[in-house]
Amino acid sequence: MKLRSTLAGLPKYVPGRPPARRPGLRSYKISSNENPYAPLPSIVEAAERAVREMNRYPDMAVAQLHAALATRLGVDPLHIATGVGSVGLLQQFVQATCDQGDEVVFAWRSFEAYPIVAAVNGATAVRVPLRDDESHDLAAMAAAVTDRTRLILVCQPNNPTGVGATRDELDAFLAAVPKDVLVVIDEAYVEFVDDPALPDGLDLVRAHGNVAVLRTFSKAYGLAGLRVGYAVAPLEVAEALRACAVPFGVSGVAQAAALAALAVEDELLERVARITAARHWVIEALRVQGWTLPDSQANFVWLRMGEDSPAFAVFCDERGLAVRPYGTEGVRITVGDPEADIRFVAAAEEWRKLHP
Repeated sequence: MKLRSTLAGLPKYVPGRPPARRPGLRSYKISSNENPYAPLPSIVEAAERAVREMNRYPDMAVAQLHAALATRLGVDPLHIATGVGSVGLLQQFVQATCDQGDEVVFAWRSFEAYPIVAAVNGATAVRVPLRDDESHDLAAMAAAVTDRTRLILVCQPNNPTGVGATRDELDAFLAAVPKDVLVVIDEAYVEFVDDPALPDGLDLVRAHGNVAVLRTFSKAYGLAGLRVGYAVAPLEVAEALRACAVPFGVSGVAQAAALAALAVEDELLERVARITAARHWVIEALRVQGWTLPDSQANFVWLRMGEDSPAFAVFCDERGLAVRPYGTEGVRITVGDPEADIRFVAAAEEWRKLHP
C-alpha cells in the first residue's frame, strides 16, 4: 500500500493516561484537564432526548447552536463555525489556509495537536521556544514569519504552562504580523482566566481583521466526551472553516448538550470559580513548599522538572495520581477535584523532602 510519506514522521498525540488501580486507595486522573464535575441534570436530559433521534442525521448547519452562540457573544452568526472539538477546528484552520509546504507558526512547548494538524495537512510546523517565564515569545514568533507563513497559533492561556499574554503584548504582536497571515487565538481555557490583564479574544477579533478565536465546550462546560468546539472569525474565514468541515461532524447529541449548557451557563461558571480557587490554593501551597511555577490561568498547573519529570510522574502514580509528563521538560497537573488537589500537594511535599 502506498501511504503518504508524511505519516512516517507524524508526531503522535499522547493523551493523559488513566490512573492505575491501587488496592485500598482511590486513584485520580489529573492528566487530561477534564472538568471534575458531573454534567448537570438538564444537560443530561437534553442529551438523552437527542439520543432517541440517533437514527437521524444532525443539523449539518448547527443552526440553533450558532444562533445561541451569536446571542451569547454578541456577534453575527455568519462569523461562527463549529467543529468536532477545538482540535477538529484546528485542522479546518490549517486546511483552509495552507497548501503543501506552507508554514504554521506556534510557540513550543504548547498544545501538542498543533504540529500534528500541521503535518497531516502537508504544512510545515515552525516551533518558537517559550521564554524563560513559560510565556509566548511573541517578538520571536513575529520574527519567524516568512513569505510561506499562512497561520499563527497562539494558545491563550498556554497549554501546558498556563501562562497568557496581555492585551498590550498581543496588540504589539498583531501590529508586527502581516495582515494576510491569519492569527488564531486558541482560548480553550478562557473561562478559567481571572487575570484582568489578559484580554477577551473577541475584542482582538473586532480590532484586527486577521484574527480568529477558537473555543471549546470540553473544559468549563464539561462536555469533553461529546466533542464540540467553535470559532469566531472574519466572514471569509468562517465560510472557509464551514467548507472544510466534515459533514454532520458535530453530532445531534453534542449540539443538544451544548445548547443546554449555554442555558445553565451561570451554574457552570460557579463551578469554574471553584476550580480557579483550587488552582490558586495549589499554586500557593506548592510555592510554600519551595517549588517555582508560573501563575497558571487555566485549570492546571505546570512544573518544569526537566530530567526528573518521568520519575515524578511515576512517584505520583504510586500514590494514586495520574499526572501528565512531557518528556524531560515538565509535568502538568489538572486541578479542581478537592481530594485530588490535597493528595497531590502532599505528594509534591513528600517529593521535595526526598529530593531537596
